[in-house]
Amino acid sequence: MPFESSNTSGYAKALQAAREAVGPQLHPPSTLYVVATPIGNLADITLRALYVIEKVDTVACEDTRHTQQLLRAYGLDRPSAQLLAVHQHNEAQAAEQVIARLAQGQRVAYVSDAGTPCISDPGARLAAAVAAAGFRVMPLPGASSVTAVLSAAGAQGDGEFVFAGFLPSKASERSAAVQALCDEPRSVVILEAPHRIEALAQALTVLGARRVTVGRELTKQFETLHTLEAQNFAHWLSGKPERVRGEFALVLHALDKASAQDASGVDAQSLRTLQLLLAELPLKSAVKLAAEISGTPRNKLYDAALLLKKGLD
Repeated sequence: MPFESSNTSGYAKALQAAREAVGPQLHPPSTLYVVATPIGNLADITLRALYVIEKVDTVACEDTRHTQQLLRAYGLDRPSAQLLAVHQHNEAQAAEQVIARLAQGQRVAYVSDAGTPCISDPGARLAAAVAAAGFRVMPLPGASSVTAVLSAAGAQGDGEFVFAGFLPSKASERSAAVQALCDEPRSVVILEAPHRIEALAQALTVLGARRVTVGRELTKQFETLHTLEAQNFAHWLSGKPERVRGEFALVLHALDKASAQDASGVDAQSLRTLQLLLAELPLKSAVKLAAEISGTPRNKLYDAALLLKKGLD
């Protein structure tokens, strides 16, 4: 993930400030430090993160080349021997190497490619293995696309939200996941990559007038934050080519308790019944049977079925 350009020498004062502000604090050996890094804007690094990354003996990371680029931006170059790759394909095996280093009294930092590790990024299995081996895991909070998009969305719901992360890539499974969100009254945070955002937008169409805040390229120069109805999301994306570029974090706003129905007036239970029937029957047959089961008017179910079919394509 590319970062906003920066003047490397500009972080010399930040490093000195980190040493002065954080140096007196206790950062014990034989500890795994889970360090949040910027999601785009390099200036979002914390003083504590700079201090700990400079102090540790090993930097475990999702991608060594990416992390080396990040460290150089802050003037924290590391020899390759002090970088250890820990990613989704080798996390269990790499955890053994981290534990061995902790047993030698080393301090080890873990960073993912961007944001907070273990949140839709590798690191959870590493942290669990380290804790199970009897060593300390210390979190260093910082940048997160989840909290960033929530803070700007203005989503109501008594402060409660659900983190759904990345929905399934397979169309039928993604559609089923979206249908499950119909009954979720709380705000929901969803992450998505640029090559799948149009498919996600189409799948969310069945949520009708429920509001969605779209966060794109958060903290970067071309950051976009836009709130609209779910049924208009796909059309909005197609309005400008740049809208489908970059990483996405979305907030599905808390369900309006005064209206638990989608734009077609079909309640969530009837929609779920219709979806199950559409998976096995032609559209007209599914609508007819769903109407008989639910008592919902056939014309409303037909309109809803058309939206569902689009989400399955």
